[in-house]
Amino acid sequence: MAFPTRVGLLAAASLLAFAQTAAAQNHSHHTPPPTPAPTHTPPADPHADHAAMGHAMPMTSPLGAWPMTRDASGTAWQPDVSEHGGLHGQAGDWSLMAHAMFNLVHDRQNGPRGGSKTFVAGMLMGAARRDFDDGSTLNLRAMVSPDPLMGKQGYPLLLAAGETADGVNPLVDRQHPHDFLMELSASYSRRLTEKDSLYAYVGLPGEPAFGPPAFMHRMSAMDSPEAPITHHWLDSTHIVFGVTTLGWAHDRFKLEASAFKGQEPNQHRWDIDKPRLDSWSVRASFNPTPEWALQVSWADVSAPEQLEPDEDETKLSASAIHTRRFGAEGWWSTSLAFGRKTNDHDESKDAWMLESAVHPNADWTVFARAERIETDELLPGAHGGHGDLFTVSKASVGAIRDWRLSPSTVFGLAALYSVNRVPDALETAYGADPDGGMVFVRLKIG
Repeated sequence: MAFPTRVGLLAAASLLAFAQTAAAQNHSHHTPPPTPAPTHTPPADPHADHAAMGHAMPMTSPLGAWPMTRDASGTAWQPDVSEHGGLHGQAGDWSLMAHAMFNLVHDRQNGPRGGSKTFVAGMLMGAARRDFDDGSTLNLRAMVSPDPLMGKQGYPLLLAAGETADGVNPLVDRQHPHDFLMELSASYSRRLTEKDSLYAYVGLPGEPAFGPPAFMHRMSAMDSPEAPITHHWLDSTHIVFGVTTLGWAHDRFKLEASAFKGQEPNQHRWDIDKPRLDSWSVRASFNPTPEWALQVSWADVSAPEQLEPDEDETKLSASAIHTRRFGAEGWWSTSLAFGRKTNDHDESKDAWMLESAVHPNADWTVFARAERIETDELLPGAHGGHGDLFTVSKASVGAIRDWRLSPSTVFGLAALYSVNRVPDALETAYGADPDGGMVFVRLKIG
């Protein structure tokens, strides 16, 4: 573990040095550089698209002629008016971007199946982009996480299930840590007309064309360190070791298809899993206005769970994200999503999620989430494997108070409270409707 830890510390030190350089040489922090206007021009984000080192940073996506604020995780879309932070710089013909967010969390989940843990979670991301004279663009992106430092058991999270800590037993009532290497991807796009583009995306790991943006990249969710219990219905494919995506975009509409490795990451969180392309997905996305992002997607996934190599599943996802701006820095973002998993025996399990976050000013953000899932992973079956099917639900609410330490650094102090609802048949195991909570501090750079 010493080598990856040193890599993470060196990466964080490099980011802080980059932040100091960008802040020192950036004399127009609140003024976006002059570039051709995109199809939909969102209100200016005072923390995005900085003019750094004397060069104008591009404001359009590396995948097509739309504002880069529309880009979220992988190749997913969010509303055009979304925030797009980061430290920006220039190195020759390359445009550079870096961003980091780290949470120090104390988590306590009550009831017989609860527990407590203090851990660090977050991400450090960097990107390098080069635009060519023929209208094509190459974009390289890397993202790492300190999650493996929390241990293979992850952190307590009632009603959550998925993946494994030891390769033998499933994780139940816990959220697994994400891999140290969350993304290492490259994309290449070619503009066909002012509104049309074709692109290819490859990742090891990366994110295929399925579902809404991953929860830590959604504005309605990114301020909460608590993973949704709907994660394995909606966006658990955000880290797969092997993905290729081809896409076509026309103005506000996009159609894309992916081939990817169906099995989720194994219990070894510091390494790179062997790549394989044994699954596929398709996704259609539509942003009817700058405030809306809609998607519907479908996937045929081969053996997603490491402990069930003979069980395949199909997945269906549909989501709508609405974000609006108000005041000088205020925004309100809401996501509604549905997911369905169907196994080889034509047994389906559904999940619903509604989450929202309000950021009225630079100091405060209030966030909330409500979820409902059908799951057979909470109790083991009579002969091992999955047990009975139950419908359970969860609701959480929290708030964070931020203080700006510098033009590119924000420190926050926050807390959240959650309550879980289980049916009568689970009350013995869970102790009626157990609650839980988290307190945490956050550092954002970029």
